[in-house]
Amino acid sequence: MKNLETLKFPIGAFQKPISISENDIQKWIETIENFPNRIKRITENLSVEKLNWQYRPEGWSIKQVVHHCGDSHMNSLIRFKLALTEDLPTIRPYEEALWAILPDGVMDELTASIQIIQGVHARWVLLLKSFSTTEFTRQFLHPASGKIYTLDEALGLYAWHCNHHLAHIEQALLYKGIFPN
Repeated sequence: MKNLETLKFPIGAFQKPISISENDIQKWIETIENFPNRIKRITENLSVEKLNWQYRPEGWSIKQVVHHCGDSHMNSLIRFKLALTEDLPTIRPYEEALWAILPDGVMDELTASIQIIQGVHARWVLLLKSFSTTEFTRQFLHPASGKIYTLDEALGLYAWHCNHHLAHIEQALLYKGIFPN
């Protein structure tokens, strides 16, 4: 079987650049901006059977990945806004795995989650494009890891998150939910 770590991280884990450049920021904003169209395009004609294909053994189905992106990116926009309006806020983590098995995380219909992604990303990109260098240095604390994130680092992480989950969907489609030995 293909290495489970490779199936879990088909594009590799997020690697923060030593120094985040203006070019990195612009590239990441473009990724955030293009994500709604990319996820809609890759999923819009999938049958219910295909939406239930998993990207790895014991992994989420395609539909759960889409619903998760809506959940995750809503939370991210809120985290960005907290960091912009409060001094080093402690963000609210959530149980992703448990959210993924709630009724709205396993429904076959993707329209609502695609609409959430489209709306959240439209607002997020508008906000990001208004930033000066100073706003990108704003920070929040993630209590689960105890890590302080700057908004430029969080932007890079979420751009990676977009590509990471698109790769999961592509992987599920490539393997048709069945993984080689």
